[in-house]
Amino acid sequence: MNGRARALSLLAGRDVTLLTRVVGVACADRELNGLASDLAALTLSATRFASCELYVLDDEGRTLEWTGGAPRPQDVPAPVLLGEGFVGWCAAHGISRTYENGLVFPVRDEKSRTLAVIQVRAPDGERRTEDDVALVKALAALFSPVVCSARRLRMAREREHSAEEFAERAVEAQEAERGRLAREIHDGIAQRLASLGFHLSAALRGLPVDDPSIDEARRQILVARNLCDLASAETRAAIGGLRPPVLDDLGLSAALAGLAREADARRPSLDVTVTVAGELDAPLPDHLQTALYRIAQEAVGNILRHADAMSADILLEYERDRVRLSVSDDGCGFHPHRPAPGSYGLRGMAERAELLGGRMTLQSRPGEGTMVRAVLPLR
Repeated sequence: MNGRARALSLLAGRDVTLLTRVVGVACADRELNGLASDLAALTLSATRFASCELYVLDDEGRTLEWTGGAPRPQDVPAPVLLGEGFVGWCAAHGISRTYENGLVFPVRDEKSRTLAVIQVRAPDGERRTEDDVALVKALAALFSPVVCSARRLRMAREREHSAEEFAERAVEAQEAERGRLAREIHDGIAQRLASLGFHLSAALRGLPVDDPSIDEARRQILVARNLCDLASAETRAAIGGLRPPVLDDLGLSAALAGLAREADARRPSLDVTVTVAGELDAPLPDHLQTALYRIAQEAVGNILRHADAMSADILLEYERDRVRLSVSDDGCGFHPHRPAPGSYGLRGMAERAELLGGRMTLQSRPGEGTMVRAVLPLR
């Protein structure tokens, strides 16, 4: 008879209702902290122990963190180093140990690796009984796979949370660098070009009007001033592309509306509309606003460059746990699996969405337009 079978036999012999409660606790909560507290309360109700606590080994196998117990202490116990104290010693050696009126014993996974330690104490002045010790060990054997599953779930969530934080920092760092470049261009190159245009205009005004000998000079100054004006316009466009001020000042909806106006200005025959649906309880985080704006910016740019469309729609939808952005057009479309080299920037948009735990999908057929849709999760 294996450990779990012996545990079931012992529990059934003690009290049928106890086994029913064990099943209820095991099925009720997969959150590690809730499971630990329920296990501790169940242990105390079925034995004469005065306290019960569960310590779980961390992902690196170096420390044990208190995850729950009964009665709950006023201050959460500090993590225990592997090998330190009774709890750490039990985890390091994988065997039970008794001390005074207490007991520690390991909770093992299917490969007999220690993943947690249960610590119980008898009331002051009383000694633990063998029946109580056997019952606690039986409960630990039954709860071992549930604790293991909850531990893995928590570690997976912690890794996911760390990945999300890393992605946020990466996006923030990227946008901070874009903002720095935009400021440097504005305060440096843009100002120099403005000054150059002023001096060229002054030089043109200083030339004699009726002197044919300087017609060539006048023509060259005019050419230079036109080139200066063109460079200034391109510089302003570059600054707006690096970090649109409206995104910081007025938010994503206004930035998308500005993007539509810019598209209309660049191609008057293209009608771009923006629709916002739904509301959020809290402001959309900056890194998500930036990602959605960049995806929309790339999608609209692709429409202008490749789609030959008459109309385009930008739809921003807020939901409880996600935000969805759709950019569609009635242009020429293409085969999604055979895009032209360098067109549409699909990989960049998809990578930007995936970096933040979302996804991007594409729908297009030749002659039937294109739809780009990005869905990003909200914490």
